[in-house]
Amino acid sequence: SIFKFLTGDNIEAAYYEEIFRMAVTDGLTQVANKRQLDEYLDKELARARRHNRSLALLMIDLDHFKQVNDVHGHLTGDYVLRSIASLLRLRVRREELFARYGGEEFVVVLPETDRAQAMEFAETIRELVLNHKIEFEGQQIKVTISVGVAELDRDKHKIPDDLIKAADRNLYQAKNRGRNCVHG
Repeated sequence: SIFKFLTGDNIEAAYYEEIFRMAVTDGLTQVANKRQLDEYLDKELARARRHNRSLALLMIDLDHFKQVNDVHGHLTGDYVLRSIASLLRLRVRREELFARYGGEEFVVVLPETDRAQAMEFAETIRELVLNHKIEFEGQQIKVTISVGVAELDRDKHKIPDDLIKAADRNLYQAKNRGRNCVHG
């Protein structure tokens, strides 16, 4: 009580704001976590259905990431994840969502974006990562990504997981095609 009065700030509100931020942010990469992704995608799916608008989802996976950890160590792997997250976060608009899905997988939710636009965006970020220089403790780390793209199909995608599964299937097609590519 005295601390609140002396600082002139609402310390309690700042405390709860920080707790909320921690609950919806991935601790390593500082991007949205799966919890925030689930809430956001649920709302955007409902909005896209209600207003008959497009919605696309990208599933991004770092190629051969296990080798990065095995060869260079987990600290290097963490640095690579943070570096790629920072790079891609700059390309995502405020009304879109970039989230860490888990491990070395990320998701981008693109409201009001059709398949062609999503494929173009996916190719842009694939090239961005391909040309991105990552150096950690004097070592150059080369990273590529594979991207699966899915557009909302109102007949097939009834719940958010359906759209995620469609993007995930396309991601594995990209991996089967040799990695460092986009499939949708």
